[in-house]
Amino acid sequence: WLTSDNMHHQWLLLAACFWVIFMFMVASKFITLTFKDPDGYGSKQEPLVLTAVTKVEEVHVPEEKHWPEEFQPTGKAFSGNLIRQPLVHVERLELLRNVCRDTALRDLSHTTVSKFVLDRIFVCDKHKILFCQTPKVGNTQWKKVLIVLNGAFSSIEEIPENIVHDHEKNGLPRLSSFSDSEIKKRLNLYFKFFIVRDPFERLISAFKDKFVHNPRFEPWYRHEIAPGIIRKYRKNRTETKGLQFEDFVRYLGDPNHRWLDVQFGDHIIHWVTYVELCAPCEITYSVIGHHETLEDDAPYILKAAGIDHLVSYPTIPPGITVYNRTKVESYFSGISKRDIRRLYARFEGDFKLFGYPEPDFLLN
Repeated sequence: WLTSDNMHHQWLLLAACFWVIFMFMVASKFITLTFKDPDGYGSKQEPLVLTAVTKVEEVHVPEEKHWPEEFQPTGKAFSGNLIRQPLVHVERLELLRNVCRDTALRDLSHTTVSKFVLDRIFVCDKHKILFCQTPKVGNTQWKKVLIVLNGAFSSIEEIPENIVHDHEKNGLPRLSSFSDSEIKKRLNLYFKFFIVRDPFERLISAFKDKFVHNPRFEPWYRHEIAPGIIRKYRKNRTETKGLQFEDFVRYLGDPNHRWLDVQFGDHIIHWVTYVELCAPCEITYSVIGHHETLEDDAPYILKAAGIDHLVSYPTIPPGITVYNRTKVESYFSGISKRDIRRLYARFEGDFKLFGYPEPDFLLN
């Protein structure tokens, strides 16, 4: 009986041991499943992942150039916010770059940055601004803005009209007056702009201003330049009337016009191309304003240059900047298609660079 009883206790003890082992295994499995990282499921262990990451090479950032204080860029245009430019200004600069790359228009879009070009660019060192003069596009008002900024006068209203274009007294230095190294620094660092308008409408304005009204009393246009054009280009030599627009167009459209240009000197700036005046494919301009949208462009230029808190563009009379299609068509109505095509051929670069469409009367 004792033997049987001992065997029974041994089986119970053995069963209890198996039960304890079984429960321990279940508990261990439960703990493992509960605390396993779900985000790491199926992935490599962290040390292996780290060793698999490619080492990032150190990027070398060029050291910033340190120019003298007077050449340090200023204005909002240099603040890195060019991405905030209004779309129209971005598109104008993009169009300019694309046309400059067009090899078919290279002769009409490129020029040398000569003294003639540098003479057209006025400098405001105090506010790091370069302004290229394109006559017959409201440049008198921009000169007044720069004169005030340069400190010659405290306000635009104080500037006498006879001083604006007197470059001995108006305090506006030309870029050509600096050394080569100083010119390069200013071209690289300064805010640069100029204004354009429809090329044919600009020529009409130049003709009226210099050969018809002549408000500033510049007698050489009527008494020297006009007779030279008439002698060369008037078909009916017996006519005694003054220079006609038809004569003017023939002169401008003549592929050999340069022999007269040399005689006329710098007076030709009122009708030569924007390309010849400002070299837009050689000089990287910050903004190109359009006369037709000057009410919007003028405030934007002042703001982009960082001077809008210092000076305002003079009030623009209503309607003065609107393109006058009727006037343009009227002036060209009596001109032969051959002469108009020759004129367009000379100014085609200006039309294409600045997005002006080919005139309708040239297509008909």
